[in-house]
Amino acid sequence: MDWTSLEKSKISKKIWLVYIKPYIKTLDMPQTKPIVSLENVVASASVDQKIDLIEITKKFPDTEYNPEQFPGLVFRLTKPKTATLIFRTGKMVCTGAKSEEMAVKAVNTVVQMLRKSKVKIKKDAVITVQNMVASINLGGKIHLEKAARTLARSMYEPEQFPGLIHRMVDPKTVILLFASGKLVCTGAKNESDVYRSVHNLHALLEEKNLMMYDQ
Repeated sequence: MDWTSLEKSKISKKIWLVYIKPYIKTLDMPQTKPIVSLENVVASASVDQKIDLIEITKKFPDTEYNPEQFPGLVFRLTKPKTATLIFRTGKMVCTGAKSEEMAVKAVNTVVQMLRKSKVKIKKDAVITVQNMVASINLGGKIHLEKAARTLARSMYEPEQFPGLIHRMVDPKTVILLFASGKLVCTGAKNESDVYRSVHNLHALLEEKNLMMYDQ
């Protein structure tokens, strides 16, 4: 081999090592992005006054109110599809929303409807998100038994419940892990905490080699 051929082979080897080989290695590694779906946003609200629930039932016959069984009145909306519990103290709890914005809109819609029907509501509702429940698909399977031994603040009793319960400190959430790679995240107060919890846990699972992907 002459000098020119030798140099060409060195250059080719350098191109292979620096540019091509790392790229091929990356392709071989499973790369997945978690699919996150908010399933339920629970928000509390208050109008800071007593409310006559009997009056509401007369003006809105479709509402549900059985004080012998439950002290709250159930006010259901179709748009956005939610259920708001109204208590005589002026407290409310909205469930079923798929986002924080939807929960706020639902409570404000209920208040507006009450006002239009001549139910006296002096103040606008003060609304606070209490909990968000999200379902997640990681795109691969999880080695739960190994995860139970590896992840701190985790509990796994398959005879009683098929999922592993992992308590996260920052952000403060509880995540249920299933062998299928599906997760359920609860306890978050905003959407950013949901995504941060999922990202942190997914990165930890990858780091500890607890994820298994179909090749």
